Amino acid sequence: MRLIKFIVAALVLILSVSVMSACKTDSNSDVTVAGSTSVQPYAEILDEEFSILYPETKIDIQGGGSAAGIEAAITGTAAIGMSSRALTDDEKSTLAYVVEIAKDGIAIIVHPDNPIRNLTMQEVCDIYSGKITNWNEVGGHNANIHIVTREDGSGTRSSFQDLVMGKNNEISPKAIVQDSNGAVRLLVSDDPDSIGFISLGLVEPQEGQKPVIALNLDGIAATRENVINGSYRLYRPFLFVSKSEPIDSAKEFIDFTLSKEGQQILIKEGLIPE
Repeated sequence: MRLIKFIVAALVLILSVSVMSACKTDSNSDVTVAGSTSVQPYAEILDEEFSILYPETKIDIQGGGSAAGIEAAITGTAAIGMSSRALTDDEKSTLAYVVEIAKDGIAIIVHPDNPIRNLTMQEVCDIYSGKITNWNEVGGHNANIHIVTREDGSGTRSSFQDLVMGKNNEISPKAIVQDSNGAVRLLVSDDPDSIGFISLGLVEPQEGQKPVIALNLDGIAATRENVINGSYRLYRPFLFVSKSEPIDSAKEFIDFTLSKEGQQILIKEGLIPE
């Protein structure tokens, strides 16, 4: 009888250890990365290469916007938050780990049939605030301007607000709101009278996409080179953030992103290295 009890107790102990080990393995090898829909496609491309090096690790990449990603990192529901805007002072004080993985220009885009190829920063501000409503006011054809913007909580919109609109101007409530850079790009590529802003790395059409035109700002072309040399002023950081210092698989993914191989992937996709 004692032998049976001993065997049962031993089996229970072995099962408990096995379950604990399995749970530990899962927590170490499954990483949730959430936030900016601007950073998301680049994180997914990085994961394609990362998964070859670490096939046992599952990276779950989710969108939701920069604000949601930062909040997910703060609450611990995501190991890594993604942001495509600078952090507020409160966010900086709450997050123990913040790293810039790359810089990204913001391109002001129009339809190829639009004759406009240059706007001043002030003209863009006036268009988006509703002070300028017709393309003929900036040298274009006689047509109402259809403003396309990102949703509240978007890092792209927040950066655009800070860099173009400033503290004293708001985006017109008449603007058409889209929930991703891809959606903004698609709408502008279909509407000759529209204007939008997207990640510079997404301007060039992928297979099946229609072209759009990135406008010069104050006479400066929207290019990676001009972001690097500082002449094109419309750009923002791409950040990975975490509630605490990353460990295990989360650290491995961040280290890969910052490695020479990871940075080359981001450069190839149109971003500017950190």
